[in-house]
Amino acid sequence: MIDRHFAEAFAADWIAAWNGHDLDRILSHYAEDFEMASPYIARLAGQPGGKLKGKPAVRAYWAKALELMPNLRFELVSVLAGIDSVMVHYRGVHGLAAEVFFFGENGKVVKAHAHYAADRSG
Repeated sequence: MIDRHFAEAFAADWIAAWNGHDLDRILSHYAEDFEMASPYIARLAGQPGGKLKGKPAVRAYWAKALELMPNLRFELVSVLAGIDSVMVHYRGVHGLAAEVFFFGENGKVVKAHAHYAADRSG
């Protein structure tokens, strides 16, 4: 079970990594073969299903996103802890967003799903 301390520490470091545009630090939170799902993946990575698997594929996607959004900054709104997951609610470039992170036994994210307040993909 995820405890509050772990959830808050994860969220703080995850937000700091993104705000620092530090791709290696961002990816350090994830297992090598993790799966990422996001409505933006279809547009930026050309994956109609909105999913990518593995650090190399996600690294390329996030590198492109950081390049396209040099002023990207996240502001933490709240953190929720679950059995094997953490939900990070934050304000991003396009408004409110939330990501749910599912953790493996090694404490690394094995699956993540991003959610946005409005569809900005058009």
